[in-house]
Amino acid sequence: MYEGVVQDLIDELGRLPGVGPKSAQRIAFYLLQADPADVRRLVEVLTTVKEKVRFCATCGNVSEEELCRICRDPRRDTTMICVVEESKDVIAIEKTREFRGTYHVLGGAISPIEGIGPDNLRIRELMTRLANVEIKELILATDPNLEGEATATYLARLVKGMGFTVSRLASGLPVGGDLEYADEVTLGRAFEGRRSLEY
Repeated sequence: MYEGVVQDLIDELGRLPGVGPKSAQRIAFYLLQADPADVRRLVEVLTTVKEKVRFCATCGNVSEEELCRICRDPRRDTTMICVVEESKDVIAIEKTREFRGTYHVLGGAISPIEGIGPDNLRIRELMTRLANVEIKELILATDPNLEGEATATYLARLVKGMGFTVSRLASGLPVGGDLEYADEVTLGRAFEGRRSLEY
């Protein structure tokens, strides 16, 4: 335990996701030794982000304008919506250059243990979008874990019978992975999602 403002800094840094006590301490001491101009620049960027960045009125992605760059793009196929948990998932999918539809960011996943239910997510906004726009396919791209599966199942049941295709991203073995190290669920998914090879 350090005293005063140094411990306060370590405590605040430790509240960040993925930053444990040792990492918080390392970052704090880095900042203490850093050039004051660098620290001021960091403070300015953090302040500007909080002032300027908001969430897209349509999809919930991060944006500096009312609509994000994807929702403003007229070349996007608005009949396809890919549902993701967080904005970082949008970036991951965009990097593949495989999807040309639009997105809907839920802001998390259903997790009863953490007290997150459907009302804590942007599900109501999704249902409004689905009612007001002609949709051909809803792609559920939530994480392949317990919370993501629960969220995908909940959404699939909620939109059942609305007249469009509901799909789930395939999951299975990673490229370069070894079968012996795959868990049973991943291996089972790989078998479920297998496809025939054309020669």
